[in-house]
Amino acid sequence: MYSRSSEPVQFSRDCAAVLVPQGELVTLPAGSYGYITQALGGSYTVFVEGNLFRIAGKDGDAIGKEPTEPLSLPENASDDEVEALVWNQLRTCFDPEIPFNIVDLGLVYEANLSTREDGQRGVEVKMTLTAPGCGMGEILVDDVRSKLEMIPTVAEADVELVFDPPWGRHMMSEAAKLETGML
Repeated sequence: MYSRSSEPVQFSRDCAAVLVPQGELVTLPAGSYGYITQALGGSYTVFVEGNLFRIAGKDGDAIGKEPTEPLSLPENASDDEVEALVWNQLRTCFDPEIPFNIVDLGLVYEANLSTREDGQRGVEVKMTLTAPGCGMGEILVDDVRSKLEMIPTVAEADVELVFDPPWGRHMMSEAAKLETGML
């Protein structure tokens, strides 16, 4: 789901939010007015009183949005099926300021699936940021971890933030380069 418009919203209840780009956790009070500037990957970027805030999908009801449906896999899904879902989930993770998923931005360096002794799976991800000092780094890492752990049979996602090699626009997909004018 993506919105380029500025859909007006009013918060129906107090809502946890993350101040963008600082990454500071705040609470927006019930009755606050704002505008959705980006709705991607199940989370929302909302402009309120001159600031941008990221609202997690689980708190979408505070701005009148439905929560996302739980993920499903066929019983006895193969590693290939789970790995495909891992990459699909990674494509639902977005920087709140940039309308591209972290895969197309070239921020995911690796995603490795393993099977544990108990039959559950683990996922190890190495990813970076467009800028090392980005205040949203830990927020993005938590978003990746929580979205991967929503996958049936994935018991744990270990997400490591790395800065070697440093990110560059050459790592972006052609679609992302074209859309941002970075060809």
